[in-house]
Amino acid sequence: MSTSVPSTVRSATGTRPRRRRQFIPPQHGAWAMLLVPWLAAVLTVGLRWPHLPLLGAWLTGYLFSYYLLQAVKTRRPGRVRAQLWTYGAPTALLGGLVLLLRPELLWYAPAYAALLAVNVVHARRRTERALGNDLASVAQSCLMVFVCATVAGQPPGTVGTVFLAVAAYFIGTVLYVKTMIRERGNSTYYRASIGYHIISAALAAFLGLALLGVFLLLLVRAAVLPRHRLTPKQVGVTEILASVLLLLATTI
Repeated sequence: MSTSVPSTVRSATGTRPRRRRQFIPPQHGAWAMLLVPWLAAVLTVGLRWPHLPLLGAWLTGYLFSYYLLQAVKTRRPGRVRAQLWTYGAPTALLGGLVLLLRPELLWYAPAYAALLAVNVVHARRRTERALGNDLASVAQSCLMVFVCATVAGQPPGTVGTVFLAVAAYFIGTVLYVKTMIRERGNSTYYRASIGYHIISAALAAFLGLALLGVFLLLLVRAAVLPRHRLTPKQVGVTEILASVLLLLATTI
């Protein structure tokens, strides 16, 4: 008697992972850039219930923008129409609710529109890995710190230190990850990464001892790890640990 799995079962079980991959971007590092600024700000100003629909709109908005940029890049929007509807609808609903509660958030719209325009230009040119595009994405992410403060009814200055720490961390991460993967062995990128981390550590000295300790560790990471051959997964694990340390330091 044959023990092979029927073709219909193989087809059904194989379809689910493929369909999941069609709706979840293969950009694992993006989740830290989405969650860390939101968490750092909320831990600083205190959780308010509008922060929850804000987080939902933030996550679905990222997913919507990813597939929107895919449509721009490929010039074939029909291929991602299902994803655009799937993520566009909740983004509009949740974002609309937050704006209804905090209409002053519209002040951030021009900044986000300008930064998204940078992403669109790079998508059209197929240069998404360019440093300028990465920095535009970092800026979008870090602005969420101020957005969370506004949602909580707090002035931007309340989270100024958090913004500087998160921005310094993610800019450094962009440079460091390039030295580990796409620009591995590039001495110019390596020197730029080391120089940047020295400057950010000096800045952290004015932000508090806990943050100084974290940024000194990040400097060591940027100097030592590019000399070793780590897999992308191992690089990702180190960044998870660094993100946790940063969150702890911003709350002390």
